[in-house]
Amino acid sequence: MANETVFTYGAPALKYGAGACEEIGYDLVQTGARSVLVLTDPGVAATGWPRRIAEGLAGYGLRAEIFDGVHVEPTDVSMAKAVEHARGTGPWDAFVAVGGGSTIDTAKAVNLLTSNEGELMDYVNPPVGGGRAPSAPLKPLVAVPTTTGTGAESTTVCVLDVLSLQVKTGISHLRLRPTLAVVDPRLTVTQPPSVTAASGMDILCHAAESYTAKAYTEFERKKPEERVPYCGANPMADMFAERALVLLRDALPAAVENGDDLHARENLSLAATFAGLGFGNAGVHIPHANAYPIAGRVREFVPEGYPPEEPLVPHGMAVSLTAPEAFRFTFQAAPERHLRVAQLLGPEVDRPNDDADYLPTVLRRLMERIGIPNGIGAVGYTESDVDSLVEGTLKQQRLLAIAPRTPTEDDLASILRRSVSLW
Repeated sequence: MANETVFTYGAPALKYGAGACEEIGYDLVQTGARSVLVLTDPGVAATGWPRRIAEGLAGYGLRAEIFDGVHVEPTDVSMAKAVEHARGTGPWDAFVAVGGGSTIDTAKAVNLLTSNEGELMDYVNPPVGGGRAPSAPLKPLVAVPTTTGTGAESTTVCVLDVLSLQVKTGISHLRLRPTLAVVDPRLTVTQPPSVTAASGMDILCHAAESYTAKAYTEFERKKPEERVPYCGANPMADMFAERALVLLRDALPAAVENGDDLHARENLSLAATFAGLGFGNAGVHIPHANAYPIAGRVREFVPEGYPPEEPLVPHGMAVSLTAPEAFRFTFQAAPERHLRVAQLLGPEVDRPNDDADYLPTVLRRLMERIGIPNGIGAVGYTESDVDSLVEGTLKQQRLLAIAPRTPTEDDLASILRRSVSLW
């Protein structure tokens, strides 16, 4: 069969800059909306921004209510509760998500399941769920990120933990992409250093994984109805990834070390936006596939700066913990791209004798500087957990298919073992 010659690109409308969140009411009125549900989590609600945004909506004549019960690192149970609330208080003409990826992804699920029949697991990606596609259009969704990293405001993906299976998975469909992304850097200043660090590593991995992904021309040719949002590395995604990496290399350490550094916050917000616009089309691969079981099977680890009520490995942290060794594995498939990422991120780092160690070295130095835990061992896993983690990674075939080098079970086990301790 012939190789692919077509790549696709999609993105939400974007409004960026200080004060952007004050215009959401105007934007939603243009869609014909009259009632809006604002979704957020308790921590973000405490900052006052969701209330301020809801009041702004009311100023444009919209009926706005707030649901502040979003669960950080959402689960199938927490998303079902949010859906139940929206169904019970609706119907709603539009949704506004104010928060990190957890809130934006929860809003995507709420939008999907108040616009279409069925329940959450009907739509979750196979083999975990039914893989059902929405049959009806979704309502307008405005995504207002308060963290700098997830890129959820740009993507067609909704990520969640399925508690009964102890696995992180997702729903992926073009209709899940938010209608409008409103990126107001002022909303990110309240992020604690640890949240900034974890979310920032998510930005980095989005950009690095999309840039090193399997090229779109290496896939078999698809029919129009077979096309999926993640189409592989392509010139559009490459452009956004490179710019994200350049912005991030200085902005991430600066924002972690001084959260009030508005210039760093602005550049980190831009980096997150650019990375989202890139990976939301090219895709991500092994570090993200590994991250799902690392987060989903956590036992006791509770990170600083996050809700203390239950164990948690934040998504961006989970992604980063195997990234150095994952990129060492994929290096041989695209050496020049891995070297380019290393040079953009760490121009001051001397190139080692072994080129395959260049990007892992750059990543380890940055991770240690900003306080990321030293490998999966630092969040509670040992070598005895590797087989279980591999089992969870293998369920992420949608992501593993994007890897420039296809890993076997043994390859994944080796990456995870080498990631028990990174330095």
